[in-house]
Formats: sequence, structure tokens, C-alpha cells
Amino acid sequence: MRPGAAPAAVLALLSLFALGAGQPSAPLPDRMADTGGGTQLITAVAPETGSASGTVTWWDLEDGHWVAAGTAPARFGAKGLVEGSARRQGTHTTPTGLYGMPYAFGTEAAPRGTAYPYRPVRENSWWCQDGDSRSYNRWTEPRAADCRAAEAEHLITYRAQYAHALVVDFNYHRPVRGRGAGIFLHVDGRGATAGCVSVPEEAMRRILRWADPAQQPHIAIGTESGRTAITRY
Repeated sequence: MRPGAAPAAVLALLSLFALGAGQPSAPLPDRMADTGGGTQLITAVAPETGSASGTVTWWDLEDGHWVAAGTAPARFGAKGLVEGSARRQGTHTTPTGLYGMPYAFGTEAAPRGTAYPYRPVRENSWWCQDGDSRSYNRWTEPRAADCRAAEAEHLITYRAQYAHALVVDFNYHRPVRGRGAGIFLHVDGRGATAGCVSVPEEAMRRILRWADPAQQPHIAIGTESGRTAITRY
């Protein structure tokens, strides 16, 4: 046998290990405990909790199995991911968990074919992050009188990031003060986010054209393994 060569049987065995002994893993949503009950799902997966980047994939349920409709590189909070129930506002972490997406918004018009309710961002559009305000974790137009400007996000300031976005209902329906506000799936900025999930603009446009509120899409945010592994949702 010449140097560096390997018997065919060894190569075949290595190939079996590389392919999982010929048994490809089931699609990620098929391995999840809960996908939200709809027939559309977005998964946002990071390698580990300290990661600020990963992958977003959007899926359709077809004949009882999940099929990927698209995928894109994703960015997360600059400080990585943390379990949603333990998150604190201002920590630059992305909350893990399974969440609905109540509506979309943008500084630009909705992509043609968008079925989601879509709110245009105007000069007086704000997202309140003031824990002392009755409008905590809510869109207000104009800014609510009891929501301090220093504790609110002037949405139009982020024209690029919020060209198109979907609201993630983290801490949304029954807000816990101090847990966090303004978590979205939106267009990439220059780097990691302050806690949102972001994707390239064309991917965001594709997601909006794909997403159908009648199919009850959810977003699952988590890691590949460990306590925050996405398969537990």
C-alpha cells in the first residue's frame, strides 16, 4: 500500500460515520417538542449561548413533515443568548424560546405578496421600553406621555435595520417589567444586535413574502445543544 493510501473498507467505514451510518437526521422541527401548532416555523439557531451569529431557516409542514423553504445567516445579541424567562433588559442578549409573531412593520413598503399585517414606520413611531410606562413593550404613535424618550426606540432612526421587521412576542402579551422590550426579526445592521435576530435584507423580504398568518407561524430561538437547545421547544 502506498503512503497515505487507505483500504477501501476503511474509507467506506469512515463514510458511514460521516453520514450517520446512512441515516440522515430528521429535519430540526421534526425533532422539536413543540412547534407552536401551525404549519409554518422559523428556527433561529446559534452554536452555543455565547454566539452572536448562527442560522435562520424557515419551514413548511407538508404531509406531516417539515420541509425547509429557505435559509440565511443570522445575527444575535452581542452578548449571545439567554433563556427567555431569565433575561434582563439592557443585557444585549437574545431570548431563547418559542414565540408567535403578531405583525410586521417597516420603514419601507411591504414586499409585494406580504400577507402579514404591516405597519408603516412614520416620523412619530416609537417602541416604548420604559418599565414605568403603561405602554411598556408596545408601539406608540406618537410616543406615550408617560414613556421617557431616553427609554424608547424612535423606530425611524433605524431605517436600514427596520426596513422590514416582524415583531417577536417575547414578553409581549403579559409584559414583565425589566425582562425586555422590542425584540424583532429584522434586517442586519453593521454587527451583532442588542437582542433581536437579524438577517440580510433579501432574506427578510423572502420571509415576509413566505409568512402567512393563517398558517400560525412561530419563531424558535435557541442553541444547537445544552439547556437552551432548540429541540426542547
